[in-house]
Parts: sequence; structure tokens; C-alpha cells
Amino acid sequence: MNRPLTIPTHRRPVPPGEILLREFLEPLEITQAAFAKRIGVTAARLSEIIHGKRPITMDTALRLERALGMKAESWLRMQLTVDMYDAMHGPAARVVASIKPVKMTRGIATTQARAATR
Repeated sequence: MNRPLTIPTHRRPVPPGEILLREFLEPLEITQAAFAKRIGVTAARLSEIIHGKRPITMDTALRLERALGMKAESWLRMQLTVDMYDAMHGPAARVVASIKPVKMTRGIATTQARAATR
């Protein structure tokens, strides 16, 4: 799927770990420790994901897909949305906003931009 990400502007997106807890573990009445064991990760790792202290990695997304049936891509898109929001609203956002775009001429960077990279 190549659909664009929708990044909220007024609030931080719900982290995928919170969705995992609220939409899956609680309704299934499975403890974090039991689920961690089932997917082959430590309870500490799962707890960090649920509490937003650790991101969903590709490895974790594949494990969640296998265990819960929700596509790995969906877990990764949720994580990417949170990461993009944090980058756009975090301390480095002002620095990023001040970067001047490279001007292109017929698909080739201008001489001034090429000189800046030397």
C-alpha cells in the first residue's frame, strides 16, 4: 500500500503499544507477561512498547502480525505516524524548518548547491 500517512496536527497520535493493550490484550484478557512469552520477547520489551518507551520494530511488527493477524505494515505505519509527529513537533523541528531547499535546474542541482557539498 502506498497511501500517504495522515499525521494529526492538533494532538499526538495514539502509540501502537497503547492500541496493542486496549484493542487486543485487554479484550483477550491476556497479561503482558503471557503475551510477551507467546511472541518470544521479554516482558520488559513488551512493557516498554506498551508504555511508549520503545518503538515497534520490523521484528516486533512481524511477531504481532503472526500472533494477532493484524498486518505488520499496519503496526509499522502507526509507529511511523507517531515518529513523524514527534519529529515535526519536537526540539529539532525549528532547525529542520530553517533548512533552505536545494534549487533544481532540469533535474540537476545548481552549481551553488554542488559547491556547498564539496
